Amino acid sequence: MPLGTATTKPRGTLLAAAAAACALLTTTAAPVLAAAPRPPAGSGDWVHVTVQHGERPGNAKSALLRCSARPVGDHPHAADACRELTAAKGDISAIPADSDAICPMIFDPVTAVAYGMWDGRHVSYAHTFSNTCALNAATGTLFRLDD
Repeated sequence: MPLGTATTKPRGTLLAAAAAACALLTTTAAPVLAAAPRPPAGSGDWVHVTVQHGERPGNAKSALLRCSARPVGDHPHAADACRELTAAKGDISAIPADSDAICPMIFDPVTAVAYGMWDGRHVSYAHTFSNTCALNAATGTLFRLDD
C-alpha cells in the first residue's frame, strides 16, 4: 500500500456495527421498561423507578413512590426521595449531585429508569451509570431501592 493511503472499513461493515449497537441498547433497556406497571389513578405527584443491574434482563428492582402530604408507596426511602424530588421540582436530572462522593472506578453498569407525573406534567428519565455508587451520587435516594 502506498504511503499516505488511509485504510477504511467498507461502508456495510460500519452500518452493520451501528445496527448491532442499536440492537444491544434496545435489548438491554426493553426489559426494564416492559416491567413497568400501570400508573396509579388520582395519586397526585408520583414516580415509578426501576434500577437494572448488569447487562442481563431480570436483575431489576422497581418501586412506586407517591409524594403527597405523607409519602407513600413501596420505596424504601420514600420521605428522602420525595424531599429531593420536591426540591428539584420533579426534574430528576436537577437533583443535586453528591460532590463529596468518592466512587471506585469499577465498571458494573446500572441503568436507572423513571416515569411518572409531577405538578400535572409527565416526568421521564433514563440513564446508564458505570456503577451503583455513581448512580447514587448523581440521583440522591431516588434510585436507592435496597433497604
